[in-house]
Amino acid sequence: MSLEDLSQAIIVGNRQKAIDLTEKALADGTPPPEVIYRGLVPGMDVVGEKFRNNEYYIPNVLVSARAMSASMELLKPLLVSSGMKYVGKAVIGTVEGDLHDIGKNLVRMMLQGGGFDVLDLGVDVSPDKFVQSVKEFKPELIAMSALLTTTMPGMKKVIEKLNDEGIRGTVKVMIGGAPITQRFADQIGADAFASDASSAVLRAKELLGVSS
Repeated sequence: MSLEDLSQAIIVGNRQKAIDLTEKALADGTPPPEVIYRGLVPGMDVVGEKFRNNEYYIPNVLVSARAMSASMELLKPLLVSSGMKYVGKAVIGTVEGDLHDIGKNLVRMMLQGGGFDVLDLGVDVSPDKFVQSVKEFKPELIAMSALLTTTMPGMKKVIEKLNDEGIRGTVKVMIGGAPITQRFADQIGADAFASDASSAVLRAKELLGVSS
């Protein structure tokens, strides 16, 4: 089989076909990293491009991302033994007081589709929990989400906590969510702002100096 077929299954969001093709690739002896970087990543790159060009909308991206995630679930147990190298490590979460997770989940899936090892902290994540994750998981990137204007200050608190702990310089901070703007990102000292899941992957790679 061709891994281009897997890419196409991701692009059109055919979850069952993505699972079947992933299983076949593994049965044929294709290394898991090759399945990801020649099958899943190219597919999600096309999805991201279509979204940026207004050819795809959020429902389309979600369907594709779920197909990719289903494939990843089969691959994850095999990645450690295969010696796969991720393009980077990221921690993601919705800030304290905010329980919204649809946008955060989409960004997580898109980052995974882009080759990132992602630790999802969930929703209502305190500054202490973000900081602890940096100490333990040692990511290169923190991605924070907020949908409510009342929870936006939580992003600044995380950055301040990172500074207080002396580890701000070890990690890049990217923020996003409906009320978030580049101006707000500049005000609180974030490294980047992403307006949607597709641009979040591009910005993450730019921050870490990773080629697409």
